[in-house]
Amino acid sequence: MTETVSGVETEQAAREASGAHPYGRYLEEFEVGAVYKHWPAKTVTEADNHLFCLITMNHHPLHINDVYARRSQQGRNVVVGPLVYSLALGMSVSDVSGKAIANLATEELKHPAPVFHGDTLFCESEVLEVRPSQSKPDRGTVRVHTRVLNQDGVLVAEFKRVVLVPRKDPAGPLQGAESNVE
Repeated sequence: MTETVSGVETEQAAREASGAHPYGRYLEEFEVGAVYKHWPAKTVTEADNHLFCLITMNHHPLHINDVYARRSQQGRNVVVGPLVYSLALGMSVSDVSGKAIANLATEELKHPAPVFHGDTLFCESEVLEVRPSQSKPDRGTVRVHTRVLNQDGVLVAEFKRVVLVPRKDPAGPLQGAESNVE
């Protein structure tokens, strides 16, 4: 059944059938070893960083005080880590969790290098595991490793996450299930 509101098609399946970019994937559409290069990239501005710090009440001067930051080992403001993680997570939604029933876990979050105002973040996710549910045949879990690189190709963040996604065909076979790649 398709829905419209004020003459606008609102159901994603109908929008995708018209040629729109698919949003998310069903369990059967994930393949262990696949790497999704998420688009678009995001340039992090000073305003992005300051607003995120204010919203989350993280007032560490390294993130919001130019004078303090100039005296730090980085010599300038550093973008707050949870913003980098939030951007990467958001950038990956249309490829990884757009059809998710639930986000189950985030694991091994690391920030190996700082992000600065004006850096552009590029994000990609590798599928590590695809596992059908043993108790509910209409769903399963997908585990991905997401990497965030700046415009110079430097790894600035990475994490793994597990997402519960629906199956398109609960009765059909699932290729490549229960595999691990790390």
